[in-house]
Amino acid sequence: MSEERTYKKWTARDVKKYIAVPTDLDNKYSRGVLGVITGSAQYPGAAVLSTAAASATGVGMIRFHSSSGLAHLVLHTCPEVVVQPGPVSAWLLGSGISDQKYKMLTTWLRHRWFVLAKRQTMPTVLDAGALHLAGQLTQPTLITPHAGELAKLLNSRGLQVSAEAIEGDPRKWVQIASDTLKVTVLLKGAITFVADSEQLIELPKATPWLATAGTGDVLAGIVAALVATNEVEILNDESVLARIAASAAFIHNIAALKTSDGGPITATRIPRFIPQTIKQFV
Repeated sequence: MSEERTYKKWTARDVKKYIAVPTDLDNKYSRGVLGVITGSAQYPGAAVLSTAAASATGVGMIRFHSSSGLAHLVLHTCPEVVVQPGPVSAWLLGSGISDQKYKMLTTWLRHRWFVLAKRQTMPTVLDAGALHLAGQLTQPTLITPHAGELAKLLNSRGLQVSAEAIEGDPRKWVQIASDTLKVTVLLKGAITFVADSEQLIELPKATPWLATAGTGDVLAGIVAALVATNEVEILNDESVLARIAASAAFIHNIAALKTSDGGPITATRIPRFIPQTIKQFV
């Protein structure tokens, strides 16, 4: 494990640096275009949640690549999403998709675009069913596992560890994971940690109400949107990716607190509070 990492607790002041505020010279393309391959027949809601969260975070365009059934679900919630292929600034892959071999590529169309995403150089966020690609891509890569997913991934790479061990010392294991997989790692939990080869970032303790189905898909959408809007900065300095990931986790928790107001929440409601959350940082 790297002995030279800087350590920082993330704050609202830090978040502000990574929110791209549009100017009069911007258009939908210059504000970032996010390519999304999420959701499946098993977990169709992940497609809706990830795209809704990304849209609410403030990206110029979302290109959703999917079967027609999932596309209809996404368009019902976010009619502004584009379901035609084209250039993108960043990719979000895997939310709500099984990681079983080839199962994630449920149609020829999705297979074609998934392979294309792997070959491109745009910053890429890997979640859920795409986590197995960690370390296999040449572009700046962020993975967003919870403890169980990270344990499974590390075990597949020959490093035996249980989810319970990771939950017991997330600060240690997020660094080991980054060193082992050679990617930036956002390890989700009550306290989220982000690590790359140079830095370790600790987030404030999250509201326990976030422990409900679909909130990870919302986080994936937030972080991918921020990645798309900061593509140039990431390509110039890959360490920016960890700081963007931390900012996304911070926004996610604040939006959840606004959603909750002290009571239970559902993932569906969180995107409604993302714009006003971001507003307080700009």
